[in-house]
Formats: sequence, C-alpha cells, structure tokens
Amino acid sequence: MAKKTVATLQTSSKKLSKAIKMVKSPKSGAYIFQEKILPSDLVNDWLSKK
Repeated sequence: MAKKTVATLQTSSKKLSKAIKMVKSPKSGAYIFQEKILPSDLVNDWLSKK
C-alpha cells in the first residue's frame, strides 16, 4: 500500500497537509485513492489506519 503526503497548506491559524492513501477495494480488488486535508500532526495517524 502506498502512502504519501503530497502538499503542505498554510492557513492563518493552522498548518494543514493534504494526504493521499491508496486502498484496495474489498469488493472489486481494484485500488482507489482517498484524499484528506488534515492538521500536520494527525497525518501519520490517518495513514496508519486501515
């Protein structure tokens, strides 16, 4: 499974990152990409979840 943080976004109060996670679909077996914008300190937690 590939995991990567691709961008760091700066707002007035918080530093945010856009994370992309590749997940295998249990139904079809194909890979799909999930994108989410999170605070930088929560990115590793989100990527480590299945």
